[in-house]
Order: sequence, then C-alpha cells, then structure tokens
Amino acid sequence: MKAETLLLMACLLLAGCDPPAPEPKSYAGLGDDAAAFRQVIPGHALAFPRDHGAHGGFRIEWWYVTANLRDAQGRDWGVQWTLFRSALRPGPETWNWNSPNLWMGHAALTGPGGHQVSETLARGGVGQAGVEAQPFRAWINDWSLQGKPGVDRLQMRARGQGFGYDLALTSDQPLLLHGVQGYSEKSGKGQASYYYSQPFYTVSGEVEREGQRVAVTGQAWLDREWSSQPLAAGQSGWDWFSLHLGTGAKLMLFQVREDQGPPYRAGTWVDAQGQARALQGGQIELTPLAWTRQDNGKKVPTRWRVKVPAIQVDVEVDALEPKAWMGTRFPYWEGPVRVGKEGRGYLEMTGY
Repeated sequence: MKAETLLLMACLLLAGCDPPAPEPKSYAGLGDDAAAFRQVIPGHALAFPRDHGAHGGFRIEWWYVTANLRDAQGRDWGVQWTLFRSALRPGPETWNWNSPNLWMGHAALTGPGGHQVSETLARGGVGQAGVEAQPFRAWINDWSLQGKPGVDRLQMRARGQGFGYDLALTSDQPLLLHGVQGYSEKSGKGQASYYYSQPFYTVSGEVEREGQRVAVTGQAWLDREWSSQPLAAGQSGWDWFSLHLGTGAKLMLFQVREDQGPPYRAGTWVDAQGQARALQGGQIELTPLAWTRQDNGKKVPTRWRVKVPAIQVDVEVDALEPKAWMGTRFPYWEGPVRVGKEGRGYLEMTGY
C-alpha cells in the first residue's frame, strides 16, 4: 500500500466522523484567515496555572521543550519533546469522537550516532492526548510531560524506534513573558501569538540509544505559544533561536521570512541576573554562514552569525549535528547548537 494511502487512512481515522479536513499547507498555511477562531489581542493578561493548559477556540498551540545535555565523557546531547494541538474547527473540547482537536507529538534525540526522530498522532476527546493545567500534565499516547504540581518541576519521557529518554527538569526562576507581557507580534500586520517560556531548567536523567542508557545533566528550555493566525499571508517560515550563553544570560530570537521584503524579527534578552528586555527587529542581525544539504535534498543554514549590538552580543551559532532534519508530517529542521566557545542552545527552521 502506498505511503500516501496510509497517511490518508490515518487522517480519516483521526478525524472520526467529521467531514474531511482540507489538506494541510505546511507552515505557510498558518497565514490563512482564521477569523472564525479566537483572536490574540494586546493587553490580555496571562494567568497561571490556567495558561499552562489547553486553549479551546484557538486554532493552534504547542508545548515545546528542548534540552542541551552532556554525559560523563563530556559528549554533547540534545533532546526535543513537543506536543501540538490543532483545531479542525472553532469550539471547545468535547469528550467524545466529535472533538475538534487533533494532537501531534514529536520527539528527537541528537548526539553521538546522529539524529533520531519519532512522530505520533492522536485524536482529542477520547483520552489519547491532552493537557491538564493543575496538576500539570501533557501527554500523547505513552509520551508525557508531567509537573509537581505546576511546571517548576517536570518529568519528561518519550520513546521512539531505537531511542528514548527520561529526564527530570527543575527551575526556581519565574516564567519569561515575551513581547509585551506575553503578546508576541509575528508580522507588521497584526499577526501575533501569546508566548511565554521557562528557560531556566536544570536537567538530570538518562537518554537511551539502541539499548544503551547514558546518564546526562544539562539545561532545558520550555516554550509555550498559542494563536489562531500566527503568520501573515506572504510569510513562509521562520528561524528561531533559544540560546544559553556562556555568561549565564539567555537569548531568544526569531525571524519570520517574507516572500517579498525583509524578515520580521524580534526577541528577548535575559541577563545573568535574570533581568529581561524585549528586542526589536532593527536591533537584531541574523546572517547565515554555511548551508547543509539534508538527506532529502533540502539545503538549510546550519551555521549563523547572531549579532545584537545593543547588548554586546556577537556570536557564531553552529549545529551540533548539521543533518538534524525532522522528516515528520510537517517537515522542518530542529537541533542543538553550540554558541561561541561556551554556550549551547537550540535552533529551529521551518519552511525550507
């Protein structure tokens, strides 16, 4: 049976008895009009623990963890755990097969031996996947991200073919709100998301590759976003950086690429004392330095110069594994990076 037929059958099963959903348009489809869904508006106050949970009525949201780790031999590892919720139509969750929500999970392990990826899909409303705000629990099938009771202490687990991980994440720092108190613009035309992070986790636990378990420690970064139309028409993808600098400072930067004209850029700087500062597009310079051809023929920039003169940052960001392509239903590049001599972080690139 052709792969396309298997994919169609999987989508029909996930959709239950609903009319067939339109064929997804990859990341560029996030620029389609979403007037029927709830809208992101400035001035809306985020509230916790409520906003750790799912947001019915918005079209898309995600819970995203990346971790930069090291084992006793000094080898670098990277871990990704992601849960996406996507709504087929506006409306709240229903606890039956008529749920409007589809769920998708991505897990990846990068390190000695390369980059491994797994994807899993589930339907909402029947217990296969979901997110509960308090006590915090996000899951899809047997993958889980579970808090005690909030997100200050998390246990993160996932398994794919030939790899897995079981990690404990701990932070005593406050959450970081991006943009203006969590209202994060993605274009000059009003598209935006609600966006916050917890970039201060310390991590301990185990990664597993081909049956071999390895103890690791390091640091992790949680990203939370939800929106109904995070891109504008004519925006085709983004480049996103979450960086732990050697000084102890943190830096989040992104650019959303335009089909015509310069990209839309923004970011957040957190100094070593924990003081945050929003960054505007004119302050940020992101320059690709080297491109790597992936196994599917796509070429993506895997070494960058990141420059923000206002905060005296000028570093090279280099992929730990240049071929960290995520060959998932919506393909993209995601992997750990080295930042200068001492820093570490993650880079995500979509729309290539």
